[in-house]
Amino acid sequence: MLDARHSPVAAAREARTMPADDAFHLLIVDDDRRIRDLLSRFLSEHGYRVTTAESGADARARLAGLTFDLLILDVMMPGETGFDLARGVRETSSVPILMLTARSEPGDRIEGLEIGADDYLAKPFEPRELLLRIGNIIKRSATPPAQAIETVRFGPFSFHLARGELTREGEMVRLTDRERDMLRVLGEAPGQTVPRQDLVAPGVAAGDRAVDVQVNRLRRKIERDPANPAYVQTVRGVGYRLVVAP
Repeated sequence: MLDARHSPVAAAREARTMPADDAFHLLIVDDDRRIRDLLSRFLSEHGYRVTTAESGADARARLAGLTFDLLILDVMMPGETGFDLARGVRETSSVPILMLTARSEPGDRIEGLEIGADDYLAKPFEPRELLLRIGNIIKRSATPPAQAIETVRFGPFSFHLARGELTREGEMVRLTDRERDMLRVLGEAPGQTVPRQDLVAPGVAAGDRAVDVQVNRLRRKIERDPANPAYVQTVRGVGYRLVVAP
């Protein structure tokens, strides 16, 4: 007789709930196998990738080889407790931590938070509440998108990328369209080397010396000594970089 877990219907259901490759990856650390299995199954069904560990030592082995978005640690484990593990993790990592425990005394919650845990959930708990807390922690810990650079400053100069305006101590510096375009490309990657071909005008061959000519003209407007530039510097054999104020 075919086991229901291996039926076509069960297989289809499992395929539907398989987490995506880029899903958030959780590490569950609990010495109770039943709890590990239940949480792993529940969270996987809700789109998370889940790895489990039965002890602090087992968790450290997982952490050494994998990157996780959140750790779910049981406090009351034999040997190394969840508090001990969290304390050790915090010495080298800022990965979010959610503590699970049957001990609901305020002192225990305070200890977990003082160690650096992001949240604390007492057993028994509703699985839905765990899901909500995990989602909230991940949202809070998500890296905010990098803001687009609006203005770069170098020496007495300030260049507004969107408007293409270069000023020196508040006074406008006149630029040609090519100088403006080149300065904008350099300003979008401040301090980084910009390949020569990225500064070539449309329709001009990448090996044309026109780039060097335009850079030299720009330097005459912003450098105290164009022969020894402080701001638009040459990266030999590669291109140029704009050195901006820290």
